[in-house]
Amino acid sequence: MSAVDRSVRVRQARAQFLAEGSTDEPVVGATVLDSWHRSMDLRVHPDRVDLNFLREPDPGSPLAIAGMPVVRKLAEDLAAHTVSVILSSADGLVLERVASEPVMMRALDEVQLARGYSYAEQFVGTNGIGTALETGRPTFIHGGEHYLDSLGQLACAGTPIRDPISGKVAGVLDLTCWATGSDPLLLALARTAGSQIEDRMGALATETEAALLEAYLRQCRRYPAGVIAVGDDIMLMNRYLRRALDAGDQNVLLEHASDLRRLGRTGAAVCVLPSGRTAKVAMAEQISVRPNRIDAIVHVGLVAESALHGAVHRDAPPITGLAGHSSSWRRSCQQVERCCGDRAWVALDGEIGSGRAKLAEMVAHHTRPDRTVPVLRAGRRTSPEDILAALTAATAADDFDIVLADIDRLPASIVEPISAVLQSCAGRGWIAATMNSATHASAAEALLLPFFMHTVTVPALRYRIDDLDDLVPHLLRELTRNADVRLSPTAFRQLTRLPWPGNVAQLRQVLSDTLTRQRSGTIPAEKLPPECHSLARRTLTRLEALERDAIVRSLQDSDGDKPAAARALGISRATMYRKIKDYGIA
Repeated sequence: MSAVDRSVRVRQARAQFLAEGSTDEPVVGATVLDSWHRSMDLRVHPDRVDLNFLREPDPGSPLAIAGMPVVRKLAEDLAAHTVSVILSSADGLVLERVASEPVMMRALDEVQLARGYSYAEQFVGTNGIGTALETGRPTFIHGGEHYLDSLGQLACAGTPIRDPISGKVAGVLDLTCWATGSDPLLLALARTAGSQIEDRMGALATETEAALLEAYLRQCRRYPAGVIAVGDDIMLMNRYLRRALDAGDQNVLLEHASDLRRLGRTGAAVCVLPSGRTAKVAMAEQISVRPNRIDAIVHVGLVAESALHGAVHRDAPPITGLAGHSSSWRRSCQQVERCCGDRAWVALDGEIGSGRAKLAEMVAHHTRPDRTVPVLRAGRRTSPEDILAALTAATAADDFDIVLADIDRLPASIVEPISAVLQSCAGRGWIAATMNSATHASAAEALLLPFFMHTVTVPALRYRIDDLDDLVPHLLRELTRNADVRLSPTAFRQLTRLPWPGNVAQLRQVLSDTLTRQRSGTIPAEKLPPECHSLARRTLTRLEALERDAIVRSLQDSDGDKPAAARALGISRATMYRKIKDYGIA
């Protein structure tokens, strides 16, 4: 069959597919036909391209650093031919494109195959970039095999580029030319160039890890106590800590070290470990081998319990309304209780949702059971002006207990008036403020924090995961008004595996969603909401969360059969496996 005849039959097959939703033309391969089905299910318009600019490409990503020299060298070698060289990220975003022929560049502009636009299948249907990402295999799409009619004049040879450390697809190298002058050997050339980029990424990763290891060994020789190294794909802990701490304490320390690295903090913090031991964690060294990535060496000093001021009183009576038995949580409760008893104003520092305001409110109730404790927080129904008016009214009395929540999130325009109110009532009553020092709210720090002579750190839920033993039944009783309901051991174990970026507030919402499915008896793991079957440590976008939930529900409906779940969702098995891995679906 001649190239012209084949091209004609492919276009006829595409027209039949668009009209009837299927085609029996054998000239269309399975890869292309599967992609056409996905494109139709995604409701990609077959006759026009109208993309939105997504974002500026990141020139500091490992793929960009390793790939740009290869792209430019390959484009230089192909300068005598009408071929464009395109590098895209794992979501199809075009990072770079190079072509020697102005007419080719104009053609690419017309179909928005340009930097900052995504050529994932969900936007443009079948093409060398998007289909290679979906299948995870080198893909050659010729002329009429494209789902979009406006791409029919082009031929695309795309090959996935995999991260040499994680094995995940990091992007695609694509060679695009005119369909009338294409050669399937372009795919072999693309694969060779893709391999070169992977080799460069491996060398870059090795260089970064070597620098981290060198710094780690240097700090181990210099510092007599604990040393932790944290990178993207590596964590190291020296023998001192491995011998001194059990697995639970080690995990919490690694979480603290990772947070120091993520936030770029250069100071020190004191944390209470699950065993009750206290550690001082401080940034020792930051390693930056490539742009936009900083690895960290952290020093850890273990503090003897006898050296602590205000050690935890293990026989102290519990505070009604609060749940948790970990040393870090009990220490926070007792410190706030001491401040309340002494009428010393205190700032509770911790992440959103960690229970800061609840802790202060319940401590005040515990100390003075007959007193109302207002919690002042700006929200949908409470404007900043309402907060100021309520604070002014509440502090008019000779004695009072007030919780002023989220002072770091107050609008700058109201910080100074609130400061004036606090100045007027200083020395009277008790005020507890909640904040998150990671937000760096300069106005609040300068004008409000000086009124609070004590600061108590409230640990994030991931630092006290053992408290789920108390928190889960406590919250279930609150949500059901003491109904006979509990989680099965399997469901409870699933909760202990999650990172809980939203802390106790997220746990409460998860249990509330679970109770909409079953309100009595023993709740199995299958009744937990979809987010509980995903171990992704980052916060997902709304669209990503919806996609994750759909995948989890489909897997549950198909009894874990991944191919069946993929068919039910109308996606390929390769896409299903990639999404499961990306979202950490268990």
